Amino acid sequence: MFFDEAVIHVRSGNGGDGVVHFRREKFVPRGGPDGGDGGRGGDVILVATRHMNTLHAFRHKRKFIAENGKNGGPFNRSGASAPPVRIEVPLGTVVKDAHTGEIIADLVEHGQAVVVAKGGRGGRGNQHFATSANQAPRMAEKGEPGEARDLRLELRLIADVGIVGVPNAGKSTLLSVISNAKPKIAPYPFTTLEPNLGVVVVDDKDIVFADIPGLIEGAHLGAGLGHAFLRHVQRTRLLVHLLNGESENPLADFNQINAELALFDPELAQKPQIVVLNKLDLPQAQAHWHSVERELKRRGYTVMAISAATGTGVRELVNRVAAELDKLPAQTRTFDQAPVYTIAEEAHKAFVIERGENGEYIVRGEAIERAAAMTYWEFDESVARFQRILETLGITKALEEAGVQVGDTVFIGDYELEWGE
Repeated sequence: MFFDEAVIHVRSGNGGDGVVHFRREKFVPRGGPDGGDGGRGGDVILVATRHMNTLHAFRHKRKFIAENGKNGGPFNRSGASAPPVRIEVPLGTVVKDAHTGEIIADLVEHGQAVVVAKGGRGGRGNQHFATSANQAPRMAEKGEPGEARDLRLELRLIADVGIVGVPNAGKSTLLSVISNAKPKIAPYPFTTLEPNLGVVVVDDKDIVFADIPGLIEGAHLGAGLGHAFLRHVQRTRLLVHLLNGESENPLADFNQINAELALFDPELAQKPQIVVLNKLDLPQAQAHWHSVERELKRRGYTVMAISAATGTGVRELVNRVAAELDKLPAQTRTFDQAPVYTIAEEAHKAFVIERGENGEYIVRGEAIERAAAMTYWEFDESVARFQRILETLGITKALEEAGVQVGDTVFIGDYELEWGE
């Protein structure tokens, strides 16, 4: 099983106590205070490493507690500081406060480290409190307590290319053909239940492909583990959008997946895509090809046709991917300043209903207006899907409660709709 999420508890060490002590030696009648300082408590540090691929290590071990610093001693001897606890996590791990959702760090480079719980400072011994008025202070400090917190670790794969599409589009087959990855492959939907990575070498350059499990309608709301899969697309630089040549309507599938990507994260809608019709060895795919190519080229997409099963067009696809990557920035998207989304704060999914001067209904809301703008109204499947989005977001019920009747006009964004049954 692919573990890409974990909650752990960390606690740093307390600082050691400073001590009260006075120098007492023969022939030294006024030795003065010489109480030593306590040592520093151990920090808890998360370190990114390329040698881990999942968060499986945290399945059974969830508590990480650092040692306390040692107490000070006489003769100005300081206590030993405790060693830090270093916890290795895979590249691409986003660290959040488990209770507030605040993003603490985004670890994307090998060796990158962040202190998530700082060890307590050691207490000062009485040597530090001597003054001209108080030359024999009988006071010292105890060590500072360490920090304790719960952390949520979320792994967002770092890959150059994400292969997305509806279930059973052939994503795993394509990955197995172009790389040495061995994903589970079978002729039924949802074979892939976890992301798979494969490395492809083109002209001495390593290109990392991620096979993202099939996305379904409602993925942006979490349907079918949608959130768990969609976040792995966020770091990719390029998408290969694989269409199932056996589908009754590949263009409707294409619209659905793009809608789910954009509703989950608007930036995903801006990622460059190479659209690929798969299963060209089948008559049904060949029948779809010309209409798919014509429509998607009209929309400005790069379109190709392949058969992952027979290898037809696969090498050309890999070369095209390499050429497109050369044009794109090399940096990986990070989330150090990413917004924190919680159920209470998902204002982008809120909506309001108003009445116009002529009695029409006006629906305003970021998510629904974006969904309307992304709907291709010439496709019945797209219209039906938009209606389901209205129901999912509670807009249908809200309009009915507001008194909408069959034949009334409803405005959503730039679109004027007639309310039907």
